[in-house]
Amino acid sequence: MKMEYKIQKGTVYLIGAGPGDLKLFTLKAKEILEQADVIIYDNLVNSDSLAWCKDTAKKIFAGKTSGQHSIPQSEINELLVKEAKSESSIVRLKGGDPLIFGRANEEINALEDSNIPYEIIPGITAAIACAAYAGIPISERDTSSSIIFLTGHENPEKNTLNLDFKNYAKTNATLCIYMGIGQMKRIIDELTQGGLDPKTPVAIVENGTQQNQRSCYGTLETIVAQSAEQSIKAPSIIFVGSVISLRGKSDWFESRPLFGKKIVVPRSRQQAGQLTQLLKFYGAEVIEIPFINILPKYDKATITDVFAEIASYEWIIFTSANGVHYFFDLFFKAFEDLRSIGLTRIAAVGNATAKEVKALNLKVDLIPESANANALGDALIANESLDNTKILLITGDKNSDTLYKRLEGEGRAIVDRLTLYKNNKPDLSKSKAFQDFKETGADAVLFTSSSTVNHYAEAIKSLDLTNVKNPVFGSIGALTSQTLKKQGMPIAFESPKANLEHFVVETIAHFKKSKPKSNS
Repeated sequence: MKMEYKIQKGTVYLIGAGPGDLKLFTLKAKEILEQADVIIYDNLVNSDSLAWCKDTAKKIFAGKTSGQHSIPQSEINELLVKEAKSESSIVRLKGGDPLIFGRANEEINALEDSNIPYEIIPGITAAIACAAYAGIPISERDTSSSIIFLTGHENPEKNTLNLDFKNYAKTNATLCIYMGIGQMKRIIDELTQGGLDPKTPVAIVENGTQQNQRSCYGTLETIVAQSAEQSIKAPSIIFVGSVISLRGKSDWFESRPLFGKKIVVPRSRQQAGQLTQLLKFYGAEVIEIPFINILPKYDKATITDVFAEIASYEWIIFTSANGVHYFFDLFFKAFEDLRSIGLTRIAAVGNATAKEVKALNLKVDLIPESANANALGDALIANESLDNTKILLITGDKNSDTLYKRLEGEGRAIVDRLTLYKNNKPDLSKSKAFQDFKETGADAVLFTSSSTVNHYAEAIKSLDLTNVKNPVFGSIGALTSQTLKKQGMPIAFESPKANLEHFVVETIAHFKKSKPKSNS
């Protein structure tokens, strides 16, 4: 049985959001975030975590970046007290761990002065996580008997450094330096002056645990030049100590086959979930751009007629996962019991669509080998005689009539076509992901349907992408490839089978083939 942590009104929860990888968020933190009325979050928090918030939650950005502070700390303290006194449940969401260079003590003092109850939910701090994702053992009993967390500038209101790093030039310790990029030369000089060997290993991990993580390795005498050559920027953690030479040789995180590749998935997050997860698993940095937007569209009278006869259909055919979602959303508003669907058999255009049906503990009786309407029609007609068979066909407003006409004509079936959603063009001027794509480009765009191709072509036709990385185009199958050809868009690779798993494998194969050969 699921046990959910119940939060209290008028309480402030100081939560560590971890280092960036969403899956390093703690279960307790997620449960609290899902229930909170107000979320006050920082710059280094993975914004994807805000999708867990309830729809009515108020989200307030209080982030601080180097040289630009949106809300002074004193105002954040006042805001926490004000919101808590309104009998709301408050989450103060901080990157990493709230008690490690997070100024949580100032917020705690403000809450205690106003008798506001609070709880602290720790998170994985950046130094521990970055070291792990770079394969660095930050402690080792024979060479590093202590770990020291240091900050590159103590007062974020002033870009100054009060610590004397000469005092931390210890040969038996691992130094983990937060917020040190802007003061790195001074820090390195003081460590050397304090007696550390210039040959002491140094590592810098930028954007640790995220898909755009970068690592830079050197020594005290080389790291400043090397990091400048690689244009290493904040947020980064600097590690100093002999343990860096003990790091793993496999580079488990950054050696994944799609690591360093920026790939556009031209659908909204709700539509792109499975493909995005597969790409991230193999290391890609994924940009989800909603070149198409799926919204409900149906006729209420038609829905009433269909549901009145729902148990009389011998087949229900789903041509997309969207259709599954919208159909069963309406179904469960009309019926309390799944058995009301009757003894109908179910066909799905492909594995992704079938997966959504199976999630409801329903059997999918027919899935064609290729995920397209023609293959589905072939399979249904070959499966049995459809003469006078009553079929419910679930579609969107842009679906082709091909399957409908084949089932009625060639199959001689009685087909009711039920349109449940529309495919429209969103306003991309409000899309942060699209602005990023315009400025930097990408390595690839993966098209999962003809509609995504057409909307992409329309969206970029007026853009000047001369000075950005021009992506190659991947196609999930033959029908999508035909549309790419019609749009004059060259196809770099096509999935051998029209499903997401094969599509991602083919993407990996493409980049493996195109990887420059080493001269060594």
